[in-house]
Amino acid sequence: MPQQSSDAPPPREPARRPFWLPASLMAMVAAIVAACKSGPQAPPPQDSGVPGAAGAAPAAVRASAAATPRAYRQDAARHLYGLNAQRIYQGKLPPLLYAIGVLEVDIDRNGRVTALRWMRAPRHAPEVVAEIERTVRAAAPFPMPARMQRVTYTDTWLWDKSGNFQLDTLTEGQL
Repeated sequence: MPQQSSDAPPPREPARRPFWLPASLMAMVAAIVAACKSGPQAPPPQDSGVPGAAGAAPAAVRASAAATPRAYRQDAARHLYGLNAQRIYQGKLPPLLYAIGVLEVDIDRNGRVTALRWMRAPRHAPEVVAEIERTVRAAAPFPMPARMQRVTYTDTWLWDKSGNFQLDTLTEGQL
């Protein structure tokens, strides 16, 4: 067996990083991801109970480049998801839903909701009908339909018993 000379340096231990370095890197990554995921800010609530009433401060509304109601439906669904992020059902929906409703929405040139019409209302769940209508009205102003002046679009609301929902336009499907 060869002997080590006493002149050889002792074996080195691996260099240790300061404990705060990985933690600070993870915090930076989390902050960047959170900033990227932020949805649009909800418009300030209007005091007058009447939508579009005179004296209501106009909110900054983005324009939709959609040329058809079907294309506008994507913009409207993203707008609703942005304002209701905490209420969106994450992942695939269960096979049996509490309620399914098909709602037709009229939007004027300024993004205001002018009418709601149920094509298929979940009559067994009147609380869901009322909540969907409230959610749509509260989301106004919608993106302005700049290329169409006004638009009527239809979307299907998929409602889970938890009170969370997905829109058919952006659904992740069902199990």
